[in-house]
Amino acid sequence: MLSLVTRRAMTLHAMPNTLAEWLHHLETLHPVGIDMGLERVSLVAKRMGLLERPLAKQVITVAGTNGKGSTLAMIDAIARAHGWRSGTYTSPHLLRYNERVTIDGREASDQRLVEGFQQVENARLQEPSISLTYFEAGTLCALWCLANASLDIAVLEVGLGGRLDAVNIIDADVAIVTTIALDHANFLGTDLEQIGREKAGIFRPLKPAVLGSQTLPPSVLESAIAIAAHSYALGSAFSHSAGDTLGTPWCWHGLAMDGSTLSLDGLPDPGLPIDNAATALQALALAGVSLQLTTVCKALRTVTLSGRMQWVGQWCLDVGHNPHAAQYVARRLPVPPKGGRQWALIGMLNDKDADGVIQALLPSITDWVCVTLEGERGRSAAELAERITSLGGHVYYCADSPAAGAAKLAKQLAPEDRVLATGSFFTVAELLAMPLPQATPRAR
Repeated sequence: MLSLVTRRAMTLHAMPNTLAEWLHHLETLHPVGIDMGLERVSLVAKRMGLLERPLAKQVITVAGTNGKGSTLAMIDAIARAHGWRSGTYTSPHLLRYNERVTIDGREASDQRLVEGFQQVENARLQEPSISLTYFEAGTLCALWCLANASLDIAVLEVGLGGRLDAVNIIDADVAIVTTIALDHANFLGTDLEQIGREKAGIFRPLKPAVLGSQTLPPSVLESAIAIAAHSYALGSAFSHSAGDTLGTPWCWHGLAMDGSTLSLDGLPDPGLPIDNAATALQALALAGVSLQLTTVCKALRTVTLSGRMQWVGQWCLDVGHNPHAAQYVARRLPVPPKGGRQWALIGMLNDKDADGVIQALLPSITDWVCVTLEGERGRSAAELAERITSLGGHVYYCADSPAAGAAKLAKQLAPEDRVLATGSFFTVAELLAMPLPQATPRAR
């Protein structure tokens, strides 16, 4: 029989060499794509030494149905503006896997990620070997990258749920729940109270729990109270003065670590939800960042987040894929110039609430272009068109892909028209990877 050392050497020799090869390899490691639970991932993390020392001086974990990405982006930007060395882990990515891990605002290199996956594989294959999902292996790789970057603050985005998500093997110094709405019903169910308890599973005893919405189900606060976490709720412990008017300055009021009150006035609109900006500020104050008005303003003016109300010429790209996200987009979508049409190019997965998304956007949209998303979870353009028509919308065209839909629109766009591309990360990612058609201005 081969010795354990020999088997490990053979395995190491057979390891993938490039990031692309690693990502393909990860897809073969586990019989199902999503397998919620912490036992397997915790064992591998322990073998890697990830549970023996702090990930960073401060760890902030962000859970929620919507708003995780924007809250994390603003935490990262504001922390770095104050001189804190920050690292982030997010999912999914839009164009490059490297987007999932950043250090001081820069994406992790292929080489660094490959090193991380090698560490995960070595630990996973120790006897007894442990099967990991793609997300679990990716999370462990990200945590290894962050743990070896000498960070002041690490900001982690929960992938799905909270309590049983792989990210939750790390104890958060500050935990955030942004919003609770119906999504991932196949895994989290349709009971908002239960979904709230799952998301609140990232809270820790005697640590701050930041509640970033005034419409969270009672179960979120109840979960914090049950474990003696210190809760800070939007609308009570902290607040903001902003309304829905685009571009107007706003004020934030919150609490410092010692309970003293804090205020920041005249803050710029970051182009992202103000509830999430206020939540980010409260979390940073509790993490020990001494917030300075001019520094916060600078960060909010420059923060960006791909695929969230992202404008590329006439196109607004937003990855919103549930009714709650679509309602936010509809409120923030500007009216096209006089005489212009508001198009929507939409592609969705079949496990998402298409009717709810369509109903939220319907009053804002003149014409719809429906596109098919490929894969086991993809929804056909014809099915989307049927739903839109039944709800009273006008479908202009169906296409086999987002790119094909954009090509068809290129022949119809007038300079006054605007296009919202939405419904899925897959829809937006395909469009971001190509030159988007723009109408040629009419000669005067």
